[in-house]
Amino acid sequence: MSLLEIENLSLDIGDMPILKDVELSVAPGEIMGLVGESGSGKSMTALTVMRLLPHAARATGRVAFDGIDILSASEDQMCALRGDDIGMVFQEPMTALNPVKTIGEQVAEGIRWHTKATRAQAEERARKMLDRVGLPSAKFPLSRYPHELSGGQRQRVVIAIACALKPKLLIADEPTTALDVVLQAQILDLLRDLVTENRMGLLLISHDLAVVTEMADRITILRHGEVMEAGDTARTLSAQLHPYTRQLAQASMHVPARPKTHLAGAAKPLLEVEGATRDYSGRRTSLFKRAPDIRAVDDVSLSIAPGQSVALVGRSGCGKSTLARMILALDRPTSGTIRFRGETVTGKSEAHLKPARRDMQVVFQDPYGSFDPRQKVEKLVAEPLHVLDKNPTRAERRERVAQALHEVGLGPRDLDKYPHEFSGGQRQRLSIARAIITRPKLVVADEPVSALDVSIRAQILDLFAELNQKLGIAYLFITHDLTVARAITDEVLVMHEGKIVERGKTSEVLDHPQSEAAQALVTAAPDLHRAMARRMQEQG
Repeated sequence: MSLLEIENLSLDIGDMPILKDVELSVAPGEIMGLVGESGSGKSMTALTVMRLLPHAARATGRVAFDGIDILSASEDQMCALRGDDIGMVFQEPMTALNPVKTIGEQVAEGIRWHTKATRAQAEERARKMLDRVGLPSAKFPLSRYPHELSGGQRQRVVIAIACALKPKLLIADEPTTALDVVLQAQILDLLRDLVTENRMGLLLISHDLAVVTEMADRITILRHGEVMEAGDTARTLSAQLHPYTRQLAQASMHVPARPKTHLAGAAKPLLEVEGATRDYSGRRTSLFKRAPDIRAVDDVSLSIAPGQSVALVGRSGCGKSTLARMILALDRPTSGTIRFRGETVTGKSEAHLKPARRDMQVVFQDPYGSFDPRQKVEKLVAEPLHVLDKNPTRAERRERVAQALHEVGLGPRDLDKYPHEFSGGQRQRLSIARAIITRPKLVVADEPVSALDVSIRAQILDLFAELNQKLGIAYLFITHDLTVARAITDEVLVMHEGKIVERGKTSEVLDHPQSEAAQALVTAAPDLHRAMARRMQEQG
């Protein structure tokens, strides 16, 4: 008997159809993979199961969990189910966490709500769960707040909250998107162990076909709210009977053709970082004592030539984003020098930084947190235009925004929308549109395609390659996705505990890693071919 049964599920929000006759089931101890592009209805399917829909939504069909009719259940019944019998890992960890509560309070909250545990008992169970998802107490005390963690570390907290009560069904909406490949492998192993140990059903929502192939027993493929194909994972992805399944598989292995446009040995590098170090003050432990300083970046040096693409790879929390903030003059190094186009950017006023701001743009890791939710797309994407020497007219600005949206796969109809009206992947496309609108010389991209489905990821990588070819834009890609590094970059820098531990040509580093940190990343990286081969071997 199935734990979760969805039959003929249709969902409308206002006059807009979102889902149409969706059918899937999850049995105890089974992993069901739900795959599709951004806006295909994956997350809305999950939210329907949790009954977390907007007021204007109207769902028809049948959704049954452990014999309970979800669509007709009372709110009291749903409150009892959510967090206890049904856990959910949401797509964006920063918006899923309460910024004014400690991570210990947030993990313990559900435990105290659904059980008779005392505060001390709940905190002890929270500590054990955080340890299990890779946040040991020595480095991550319960008293930490979400803003003190990296994106990957915040996602681990969300997973700990969802799994703390060992639910019968776990809905994981892109549970490893923000994680480095080593931690991703650990989290996927953890989820697999929980399924085995507790006979828990797992609905795994992901745009990463390699991850789904590695994890899922069965797979359901959605497009525009409809099921395109469903069945056993290995047979479905090997036969690829539906054209859309073939399209997704091809996009997953897509490598853009990109000629090398930068000149080796150029007289002047575009970006130079020399001995950059960044220390953060330790937290106050008492009135007169403070914990030791934390060294996030330790004596890092690098250079990027005009038109060159460099990947900065490493595990979550190793200092990649901190280094990026220093390069962008958003954070000041404790020591060291950073020069852009021969000019020092460290310690400069905003007026002196204006030319650098025009020629150096950024794509942040969290697409939702980097936008003002009260502003429309036209204003958000046009923000960098104020650094131009001549401000464009309203008509010129709107035209340039429309062009940027077109280049990232969106359209003019999106100009007057707000960020909350887009899916996670679509919001990341807005971030990329904002970054390229000034046609900069350097783009610092912090996990630029981690939130994108495979088809849009292929388009964005092609776009990066095209801009590199046409305009000579250089890139610093901060990523944990080694397939992105291999596809789009000339050189790889491997960062570990604040230091650069290995550097070299992309193919040489990724094919023959020398350092332990690089070897761990390469070994843990998901691979669709390898996952398919293993699945087929298991079936004989």
